[in-house]
Amino acid sequence: MDVRSLGYRTDLMIRTLEGSQIEDRGDYLVIRSPRNPGYWWGNFLLLGHPEPGQAARWVATFAAEFPAARHVALGIDVIEIGDVHIGEYVAAGLQPQRFTVLTAQELAEPPHPGRSAAYRELSGDDDWRRAEELRAITNAGEPGADPDFLRARSAAERALTEAGHGSWFGAFAGDELVAQLGLITDGSGIARYQNVETHPAWRRRGLAGSLVVAAGRHGLDVLGVTTLVIVADPLADAIKLYRSVGFADAETQVGFERQPD
Repeated sequence: MDVRSLGYRTDLMIRTLEGSQIEDRGDYLVIRSPRNPGYWWGNFLLLGHPEPGQAARWVATFAAEFPAARHVALGIDVIEIGDVHIGEYVAAGLQPQRFTVLTAQELAEPPHPGRSAAYRELSGDDDWRRAEELRAITNAGEPGADPDFLRARSAAERALTEAGHGSWFGAFAGDELVAQLGLITDGSGIARYQNVETHPAWRRRGLAGSLVVAAGRHGLDVLGVTTLVIVADPLADAIKLYRSVGFADAETQVGFERQPD
């Protein structure tokens, strides 16, 4: 199956670099992450353009492909939400997931730069321990905050960057890591941002904007990237920040999920 959606193409790029398995069934793909079975969007189906009335079929297909899973995750390979019959998936007990995919070829300084921190790549055990601790703080109380899941994600992110598939950047106030994100590429000229996270006590100080620009310029100037991709909740404040530094809306990424009970 040829994937049209830039959001899902870059998702699959990262899953492949992490060692996930991707199986082509013709009208859908099966993405498996055996080392982290609790990762909902590391273990999902990516559907081609499904016809109306097929939601129940796809839920059953997911159950057949992932018989031990406690979740359901279905990505839809479209670029506009209007191309999906949302109501039938909701009726099947799934929650819609809608994100805006943004792209940039160059970046501008953020309108409110964060000057209270130093920005650099993570390196070594201490930095990655701090990254894991920050991830736990920013995800506390959220779905998917299971410590085993978060540790597995951190290990995969560190392995990716240390294998040369991008960089993980942090904003440091002294020795404290107060914001972080990843920028991952497979050398094709496209790089995808991952997990922009800021410590709750350090938000609204311009750190995320400065970190996005620092990482993006590293990608453009050092990694040979020509297109930066970032995916955001269209209703969240962060999307305004991304637009302010040069990102433009490219498409809508659509999926459906049912979280474990």
